[in-house]
Amino acid sequence: MADQPDPAAAARDLQALLFDWDNTLVDNWLSIVDAMNVTLMAMGHRPWDAAEARRRIRRSMRETFPLLFGESWQEAQRIFYERFEAAHLEQLRPLPGAEAMLERLSAEGLYLGVVSNKRGDLLRREAAHLGWERHFGRLIGAGDAPQDKPAVAPVEMALEGSGIERGPTVWFVGDSPLDIDCARNAGCVAVLVGPADLALDVVGQSLPDLRVDDCTMLVKLARPD
Repeated sequence: MADQPDPAAAARDLQALLFDWDNTLVDNWLSIVDAMNVTLMAMGHRPWDAAEARRRIRRSMRETFPLLFGESWQEAQRIFYERFEAAHLEQLRPLPGAEAMLERLSAEGLYLGVVSNKRGDLLRREAAHLGWERHFGRLIGAGDAPQDKPAVAPVEMALEGSGIERGPTVWFVGDSPLDIDCARNAGCVAVLVGPADLALDVVGQSLPDLRVDDCTMLVKLARPD
């Protein structure tokens, strides 16, 4: 593991933050798991409990569904999105402190973007529903770039037009090992957000450079008073 950066020095150099979406800024988990289990059962698979769902629902659909459903993956995709789109906006909730954090960081002149493995049009629909699109330079979801997270391509797309290059002045903020891997691949600072026991999820994986409990703590780390 590389030497961890000094938090104060990392904050002084900070120019941009790229965020994961689900379970980092918003809670849409019930809709995602419900649609996934409806799909699994329709395709003859057993449903997943909450723990298995959290472990397995991380990569984009175009990577995972062909492995799960073989030649029938496009039918599985149709079933998933039909179920998900019926209720995802009604069940969408900002995580505590997320809206205030985005207001503060954008007011400070930092460039903000999103890199998610949620389908790009659905991601932008959710951001618009919350009135958050004004905070972000770009919102990049699955299918928008030639490859999905943890590849570098969506990170570069999220920074397009900002004049900021991927590297140590960019923090990549997320809640899973996949987000840490994406930060590593792009040469960014990996910031893990979530409760302390979340660190158990990354045992044997790349460890984050910085860790915070929640969005409120992230503001204090990025812009200490």
